Amino acid sequence: MAPRRSDDMTSAERTALYRTLAHPLRGRILDYLGKYGEANSATLAEVLGESTGSTSYHLRKLAELGLITEIAEKSAGRERWWKSLPFSHTTPDPASMAPEEYAAAEHLARLKSGHDIELYLRAVREWAGPDGWAQVQRHGTYLTKNQVGEFMSEYLTLLERYTVDRENAPDGAEPMRIRLFAVPEAPA
Repeated sequence: MAPRRSDDMTSAERTALYRTLAHPLRGRILDYLGKYGEANSATLAEVLGESTGSTSYHLRKLAELGLITEIAEKSAGRERWWKSLPFSHTTPDPASMAPEEYAAAEHLARLKSGHDIELYLRAVREWAGPDGWAQVQRHGTYLTKNQVGEFMSEYLTLLERYTVDRENAPDGAEPMRIRLFAVPEAPA
């Protein structure tokens, strides 16, 4: 299944997406589904320390945005099973965003940056050389704005080439978190 892409969404849909992803319980639900593949509200309530009513509500909200889907063949009566769906997101140019979309995107970015810093620090601690699981690379170079765009395009193509979902992952594969940012040095 081809991933749903955020560039096919309206500003209002992206605003709802950012607000949904900023909700701590929804993020934990998505993390669980990403790691374990599927769950129902009772399973999630138990492992996340929440009520089934709360997990059911948030599962429905995630489904409304197309981030998860019900597993019809496993669901019966009130017991509904869920799995995450492929999704690709690139935040649009902030200058093109409505104010409420920008505020929601900035809020989500601030929340996620703390997690990203923790991932980076963990990667540094777990560094075991170029053959280890944790990898940290830092580079400095000179690029034009066009070259930065070309580099990011090639990076995304490379990432797509290696990206597989949980069901199609080869034996021995582990879920990985990969972060890349490129930014000009601050002027001296």
